[in-house]
Amino acid sequence: MNNFKIMGMILFTLLIVACMPQNKSKQNVTAENLNSVEKQDVIAIIERVNDYWQTNNPEHGRAFWDNAAYHTGNIYAYEVTGKEAYKAYSEAWAVHNEWKGAKSDDKANWKYHYGENDDHVLFGDWQVCFQTYIDLFNMDEIKDSSKIKRALEVMEYEMSTDNKDYWWWADGLYMVMPVMTKLYKITQNELYLDKLFEYFTYAQSIMYDEETGLFFRDAKYVYPRHKSMNGLKDFWARGDGWVFAGLAKVLQDMPADYVYRNTFVDVYKKMAVTLKEAQQKDGYWTRSILDPAHAPGPETSGTAFFTYGYLWGMNNGVLSVDAYEPVVTKSWKYLSSMALQESGMLGYIQPIGERAIPGQTVDKNSTANFGVGAFLLAASEMVVFLDK
Repeated sequence: MNNFKIMGMILFTLLIVACMPQNKSKQNVTAENLNSVEKQDVIAIIERVNDYWQTNNPEHGRAFWDNAAYHTGNIYAYEVTGKEAYKAYSEAWAVHNEWKGAKSDDKANWKYHYGENDDHVLFGDWQVCFQTYIDLFNMDEIKDSSKIKRALEVMEYEMSTDNKDYWWWADGLYMVMPVMTKLYKITQNELYLDKLFEYFTYAQSIMYDEETGLFFRDAKYVYPRHKSMNGLKDFWARGDGWVFAGLAKVLQDMPADYVYRNTFVDVYKKMAVTLKEAQQKDGYWTRSILDPAHAPGPETSGTAFFTYGYLWGMNNGVLSVDAYEPVVTKSWKYLSSMALQESGMLGYIQPIGERAIPGQTVDKNSTANFGVGAFLLAASEMVVFLDK
C-alpha cells in the first residue's frame, strides 16, 4: 500500500471520528454538575463513614439531641443501603432509652426551657428521638404501637396546653417539626399541622430575619442587639442548617393541599437563595454565614445540613436543578474530600455550642455524632438524586 493510500485512510478515519457524537469525559464537567458522581461511590462513602462511627461508638447513649440527630441520619443511611446493621443500631439505641426522651411521668413537673434532666420532657432536644422511633415503627410489617406510645403521649399533652413558645431556638425547628408531621401521617389528626404552624409562627416572630430569610439562633442574637465581629448580622451556620433541613423534612410529610404549606415553602426557598450567595468557593459555609472573617474556615455540620436541604428540594421539584446543582456540586466535593478523612472519620465539625466563636479550633480532627448524622442525611439524599 503506497503512502497516498495510507494518508487517505487516516484522513477518512479522522473525518468519521470528528462527525461522531462526542461524550465529554465526566472529569470535565465536575465544576458544573454532578455527572461525575456515581451512586455506588456515594453508597461506599456512606458505609465508610457510618461503619467507622458505629465501630468506634458501640455503647448507646441517652436520647438527647446530639445522639438523636445522629440517628436521623443513620436511619436514612439504612433506607438507601439496606444494611440491616444500621437499623439494628438504632433499634438497640431506642430500646436502651425505653422508646422515650426525657423519662419523667409526672406531667405537673414537665418543662420546656433548656434542661438535661428527666423533667424536661417538653424541651425539643428531648423530642428529636421520636423521629427515629416513628421511622422504626413505620418500617415494621406488624406495627408495634409501644414504639410510638411515648411520642404520642408527649406531643398530645404539649398540644393540649395554651403555650405556643415551645420553639424558642433555631435548633428546635429540626428537633420537633418533623415529629409533628410524622405523627400527623400516622394519626391523620390535623391538630398536629395546626400546632406546627402556630409554634413555627412564634419562632419566626422572635428570630426570623425578613431581609435575608435566615434565622438568628435565638432572640439574644438578633441584629442589631448582637453583631458579628465586623458589625454584620451573625447567622450561625449549624443553626440555619437545622432550620433548612427541618423544613425539607416537614415538606416531605406535609399534605400538598395543607392551607399553610406555602408559608413553609416560601421560607425554605428564600433561605435557599441567601445560602447560595453565601457559599464559599471551596464549597463549605463558614460558621457565621454572612461574615466569613468572623470565624473563617470550613465547617461540616452546617454544610451537610444545607447540602441535604438543597438535594431534597431538587429531588422533589421544589428547587430548580439548574439553579442549585452547582451549589451541591461544590458542597459535595468539600464533604466527600476535605471533610471525610481516609479512616472514615468526618472532620471539621464545630463542637457543641450555639454560635460562631472567633478563634475556636475546628480542624480535620473535630468530629461529633450530630455532624455525622447530618452528613448521612446529605449523602443519602444524594443517592436519591443520582437515582433520578
